[in-house]
Order: sequence, then structure tokens, then C-alpha cells
Amino acid sequence: MSAARLLIVPGLHDSGPGHWQSWLQSRHRGALRVRQADWDDPQLERWADTIAATLRQAGPARWIVAAHSFGCLALARYLARHPDAPIAAALLVAPADPDKFGVAPLLPQHALGVPGLLVASDTDPWMSAPRALEWGQRWGLSTFNLGDVGHINIESGFGPWPFAGRWVHAMQQRQARQARIRHATPREWRFAT
Repeated sequence: MSAARLLIVPGLHDSGPGHWQSWLQSRHRGALRVRQADWDDPQLERWADTIAATLRQAGPARWIVAAHSFGCLALARYLARHPDAPIAAALLVAPADPDKFGVAPLLPQHALGVPGLLVASDTDPWMSAPRALEWGQRWGLSTFNLGDVGHINIESGFGPWPFAGRWVHAMQQRQARQARIRHATPREWRFAT
């Protein structure tokens, strides 16, 4: 039984080599990064389609997703269109405000159907913390406000980010435990009682 793999979903302009997403990807063997055709043109449907194509090409697997900024919106749209997605958990960090891009009506107004955490900031120029936390609650995610930390990117000091690493590791362990329970034989269940 293999552990859930890590999928990185960057936002506008991709996440450069010093960004926490790039650091996280470098620490996970088998991690995969969504590569948009045009990082400067945030088209929600196209970006969600690219997530779908990336997962299709990767083959069968369960995924823990780490999304940032507009990538969070693309992931939410993808999950709304693919309720059977192979996503075990999602970390949404500093989501962009859907109203800034005119895409709020395209986003789910209900739980995303996967466990996850939305991390916001009091000083994020892309979306206020109260609004981000409101979207997180709407999507059925746990929420956390980091305080005065900007857009949670390299410019605001988020290169290596151990918190993200620990969260992904915890979700991989959780997914592995659930898989062991689902695939346990009757003989194995005898010892559980």
C-alpha cells in the first residue's frame, strides 16, 4: 500500500525555487506539480482542466494537495466538477479572492468533499482573512489565520515552511491508516477487538 502522493497547485506566476511549495515538493519523492500553459492568465476553467489532465496522466493514486492563491480556486473548481476525485486531503494557503477574478459564481458553495485546512493571513493583499475563513467554512475545511504574514509566499518570508511539511505528513499517515482499515481481512479484524 503506497502513501498518498503530493500534488502542488501553484497560483499566478507559478511558485519560484524559494517558495514554500517548491521546498515542499523537493521533500516528497514522487510529488507532482501542476504546470499551467499560461501562468499569467488565470482562467478558472482552464486551470481546473489542467489539474484534471495532470492527475489523469499520473495514473491511479491518492493525492494530498498543497494549493496556493489562485491555485486554491482552481482546485475548488476541479473538486466541484469531479466529486470522485482521488484527493485524500487538501491544504489551501492564502486563496485569492474569487471576486477579484469574477469567478465566485463558478466556485462550490458547499463542502468540497475532502478533509482539509485553509490557511489565511490578516495582511494578505489578495483576500482578507475574514473572507478567506468564510470560504474555508463554506467549503467544509478547518481554518487557521496566521496573523500578519502577507500572502504567505517567498516575498513574505515563506521559503521552507515546516508547518506545511508536518501537515502533509500527518495527512499521508491518516490516509494510510484509513486504507489499512478498508483493506483489512477478517483475520486482521479479530486482533482489533
